[in-house]
Amino acid sequence: MLTIGQKFPEFEKTAVVSLDAGKEFDTISNKDIDGKWSVVFWWPKDFTFVCPTEITAFNDHYEEFKKLDANLIGASTDSEYVHLAWRNDHAGLKKLKFPMLADTSKSLAEDLGILEENEKIAYRATFIIDDKGIIRWVSVNDLAIGRNVPEVLRVLEALQTGQLTPCDWEPGQATL
Repeated sequence: MLTIGQKFPEFEKTAVVSLDAGKEFDTISNKDIDGKWSVVFWWPKDFTFVCPTEITAFNDHYEEFKKLDANLIGASTDSEYVHLAWRNDHAGLKKLKFPMLADTSKSLAEDLGILEENEKIAYRATFIIDDKGIIRWVSVNDLAIGRNVPEVLRVLEALQTGQLTPCDWEPGQATL
């Protein structure tokens, strides 16, 4: 698995960016995240149970990521058509403010080293990437366990301080 200090892989993928007819899809690549902090989070499968709780939680906190001037991108190995069908089917996904990346070839998930061995689906992985394209934080959860979005935000803000932050540091507290 790629880890802290390594370059986030080059990629170019189709993503669902809207529910408006004719505007549903766009291509997302490294060019879209270069020069800006980014959070890329993965879920195992569309049309499942834990995944939409995480996706909607990230969406609920979207403005906080935006305030930190960070891109937010969700991804799985499902196709853009499955993503679109799921967004149209699930009330909580209809108003997503970030793209749902489709890694149908599984090449990006493979490059990141986050494919589960048997089903070849992505683990619940979260990557914080700095403005130079370097991975600064990685968190991977078991397939059955949802992640904590406020913790992702806390770590992003801590990294953006460029300072040492003590144990249990919270935004607004003094750094070391």
